[in-house]
Formats: sequence, C-alpha cells, structure tokens
Amino acid sequence: MTIPTQMSLHGFIATAPELTYGKSDVARFRARVGVERWRKEPDGSFTKLDPQFCEMVMFKAAAERAYARFRTGDQFVASGYVHEYEFDRDGDSIQREEFVARQIGHDTSRTRYSVERPAAEHATGPDSGRDTQRTVEPSSTAVGI
Repeated sequence: MTIPTQMSLHGFIATAPELTYGKSDVARFRARVGVERWRKEPDGSFTKLDPQFCEMVMFKAAAERAYARFRTGDQFVASGYVHEYEFDRDGDSIQREEFVARQIGHDTSRTRYSVERPAAEHATGPDSGRDTQRTVEPSSTAVGI
C-alpha cells in the first residue's frame, strides 16, 4: 500500500491576508508568504539566507477559516499544490505561480496555541479522560531548517 502524500509548504505570512469573493460568491484567501532558507556550511553550521516569497491562496470555507485565524508573521504548514498560470499585461505574456493550500495550520514547533475540543467529542472520542483544553508551546530546540 502506498502512503498518500501531498506537496507541502511551510513558512510565514508576509503580508496582511485578504479575503475576497468572486463572481460566483466563492471566498478566496490570498497572502504573500515567505519561506526561510538556510545553507549548511563546511564546518557544520548553518547560515540564514534571505527568504523566498510566493503567493498563497485558499478557496471556499477553508479560505474564510484561514482569514479568521492567520495574521502577518504567523508561522504555518500547508498542504496543497502549485498552480502555474499565464496572463497578458500590456501585450506581454507573463508566467506566474501560486501555492494553492487545501489545508493549513499553525507550525506547532514555532507557535504557542491552545486546543479547544467540544465537550461531546471529549466524552466519546479516543481521548476520553484527557483534558479538553491544553496549551502547547514550541520546542526550545527548534532550528527552523
């Protein structure tokens, strides 16, 4: 059996997210995102390079949820695919690409957050007997490479 996988992107929200609605009233989340880059040196140390930037989009209900939860500077992990497209500007054909996120969450190794579970899920779920809320803090050893 093959493990189902999907392309992923981890980085940070570089610009204020935007939420717009298209002609058919479909929600669209858009933000410019940055991806940190590192170079391993011959001595085994790492040198931080300038980040690489790209556009990230989401659609429908996922777009509305992401817009409510993400702000500039937030670290994230997203899964989805790269969409390559072409458009004309002043008679020139311009090639672009964007990451289309199907799912997104805060990067657990770099973000503090609380998990709140519904009481019904708590009573019948696989974690019965555990607290319904806990605070998770990032590891102090996370390198971000």
